[in-house]
Amino acid sequence: MTYQRFEDLPVWQEAIRLAEGCEDFLIAAKDRITYSKRDQLDRCSLSVSNNIAEGFERGSTNELLAFLYIARGSSGETRSMLCYFERRPALRDFKSEISNLKSLAESCSRQIRAWADSLQNSDIKGQRHLNDRTRNAAHQKRAAEDFQRTSMSRLPADHPMRLEYERKHGPL
Repeated sequence: MTYQRFEDLPVWQEAIRLAEGCEDFLIAAKDRITYSKRDQLDRCSLSVSNNIAEGFERGSTNELLAFLYIARGSSGETRSMLCYFERRPALRDFKSEISNLKSLAESCSRQIRAWADSLQNSDIKGQRHLNDRTRNAAHQKRAAEDFQRTSMSRLPADHPMRLEYERKHGPL
């Protein structure tokens, strides 16, 4: 699936939920956490979604990857801070909320990692590098792949060519 806006990305939506949840936690636990630690969690949790957005808008795969790794680092920093807060006796009443936020941060990190892995193994250079020639080449490649997939799906399920295709590309 191709996304036109970063707001539509499931990982960005998860990251913004993380930032919102951290802010809600910080408001509720305000008097039990020092200002500097509140500020640090507030900034690193929001940094996850902000870096996903900035990388998405940059227009090149290399820049997107760089910002995804920054976002992943911010997700790790958020989780680390939450681990610290989880250990603090003054925040015992927030253990469940902290645990849920840690799970959200971990989910963001996993999604970012999967996205980065798929981009690293891709020929896509990014929107900035598209021109009529590269768009046409990508369109022809997709058309050829679709034709091959359709042709293979017409073969009997036990046909050797179909079995080999499914071994390489997954079930039809």
